[in-house]
Amino acid sequence: MEFLEKLSLAGLVPVIAIHDAEDAVPLCKALSDGGLPVAEITFRTPAAEESIRRVHEALPDVLLCAGTVLTTEQVDRAVNAGAAAIVSPGLNPTVVRYCLDKGVPVCPGTANPSDLEVALSMGLKAVKVFPAEAIGGIKLIKSMAAPYGDMKFMPTGGINENNMLDYLAFNKILCCGGSWMVPGDAVAAKDWAKITALTRSAVDKMLGFELRHVGINSGDPDSALRDAKLLASLLGWEVKDGNSSIFCGAGFECMKKPFRGTHGHIAIATNSVPRARWHLERRGFAFDEESISMKNGRVNAIYLKDEIAGFAFHLLQK
Repeated sequence: MEFLEKLSLAGLVPVIAIHDAEDAVPLCKALSDGGLPVAEITFRTPAAEESIRRVHEALPDVLLCAGTVLTTEQVDRAVNAGAAAIVSPGLNPTVVRYCLDKGVPVCPGTANPSDLEVALSMGLKAVKVFPAEAIGGIKLIKSMAAPYGDMKFMPTGGINENNMLDYLAFNKILCCGGSWMVPGDAVAAKDWAKITALTRSAVDKMLGFELRHVGINSGDPDSALRDAKLLASLLGWEVKDGNSSIFCGAGFECMKKPFRGTHGHIAIATNSVPRARWHLERRGFAFDEESISMKNGRVNAIYLKDEIAGFAFHLLQK
């Protein structure tokens, strides 16, 4: 899997400036425990190179970027320390070409269409947008994206838990970079539990899990109609007859013949099925590849391999 695809599935990239290399491993472990095994360690501090080296050695599963890389000398230091990708605040053609020649993924900063055209001329598939909020935010990105086809964007700067969904809802956003999961006071106090909690909150909001409907294995058409009518009488919801099931409102689906799950199935809606799958697989859940359904060219639903409490579970794209 390409590094940019992994960043896209992670969805959020914590941007961190580490002043003491001793903090690097526990900090990145706190992020990983909260659901984000990814970090952009910026070259804004003298501890950056050693921090990257320590994280690479102790936490090899962390997707590790070197940020604020301004020179080819910094590229070499970052890559030799274990960084898998280079991120910079602006588009320096010398640095970008150097990375491309070495086969190192690079995501330079852009702020206008001229930057994008330079990036495209160099064969890049994704660029950073920095400082995103200050230069126009998602409205600017949408306006710039229109003429530039398949280019993906990683906005950073001014993004937080309150506005990240505005960015991530746009299909040309690769991921969002931000530092709100890593407040300076928590790092100074070595409060790794707080960083884990902030990270988990951000991931939960990004995935946006919601109970969409419960499927009931009524077993046959007559039983499905009976069950749906009883539920409608209980809840005052409308009964809608379909080919394979009868819905009571949007919350209950009574199956006309046996379907997945001992008792039925439960649909969990999410902001992104591929992203949710990646995060849930990290939590130890497995998925049934043959259950994937597509809609408008993207994954719309997929089932877990195993039942929970006698129910099959599937993710459903909002």
